[in-house]
Amino acid sequence: MVSSRPKVLLLGQIDHATDLWNSLSDKADLIEPTARSREEFVKECHDGALDGVVAVYRTFGSVQITGRFDEELVKVLPGSLKFIAHNGAGYDQIDVAACTARDIRVSNTPTAVDDATADVTMFLLLGALRNFNTSMLALRKGQWRGHPPPSLGNDPEGKLLGILGMGGIGRNLKKKAEAFGMQIQYHNRRKLDDEAAGGAKYVSLDELLSTSDVISLNLPLNDSTRHLLSTHEFEKMKQGVVIVNSARGGIIDEAALVAALDNGQVRSVGLDVYEAEPEIHPGLVANPNVVLVPHMGTWTLETQTAMEEWCISNVQSALENGTLRSPVPEQADM
Repeated sequence: MVSSRPKVLLLGQIDHATDLWNSLSDKADLIEPTARSREEFVKECHDGALDGVVAVYRTFGSVQITGRFDEELVKVLPGSLKFIAHNGAGYDQIDVAACTARDIRVSNTPTAVDDATADVTMFLLLGALRNFNTSMLALRKGQWRGHPPPSLGNDPEGKLLGILGMGGIGRNLKKKAEAFGMQIQYHNRRKLDDEAAGGAKYVSLDELLSTSDVISLNLPLNDSTRHLLSTHEFEKMKQGVVIVNSARGGIIDEAALVAALDNGQVRSVGLDVYEAEPEIHPGLVANPNVVLVPHMGTWTLETQTAMEEWCISNVQSALENGTLRSPVPEQADM
């Protein structure tokens, strides 16, 4: 007998909030694909194996199975599907416009990642500004600070930090940076109200690029932000600027960044994300003035657990109320 209960499809795995996930079995059948490649997943969809699925819980890593949720894939998803709950703040792996065209709602986990991501951003900022990386590498080779020792770093106090993207992570970073005595300016799609800005100065993109001592990228990757920073933008910046990116690698043209580092326009960089993860531009790997972290912005037990719980709550809301707890901004009016 075919079950009349709704189905929820798990793409990826639940590592921490397993009890909460299993509790959804009171409301729906929890299933997983047998596919281990995009081709196999598409075939499962075509063959009707996933018919009856009303909601999908997907992780960042599940892209290894399905590929991006682009227009091609969205078209073959079961007709019963109404909700996609993505476990992550950034959702550039999902074509939201294609989902909207099919009346599929998409959610993310916005505020759950703010603290941990701002923490790793501050770590990268301090490491790049203080020029720690060269001597950290030398130390592991038994060369103490290095021979010759590196050039002196700079204190964060009094430096002007330009935050590009003042969402939850950007505002969290602002508070942390102010504790180190940094001055804050920001650029956003929209100017924040005074309370949300918390005294940070709103400036144009050009002013932020040309006046900031340190620039932090804290904005989503989409068609309008891909390669937002390239050769032309680096040329506008102060000589010896420090750049930090914990958002998405594709926001920076990595080839142009390598050139700007090599010619001294950019003094140092702290990166948690890369254009073609897990591949990293060899010019970044080879440059000792680049602090590299392998996409660990949310890599804490507390944050990973909170993200899973938040994502599961979106699925639960979809099953119980037909709505998502945290729909992506593009679908706020759906």
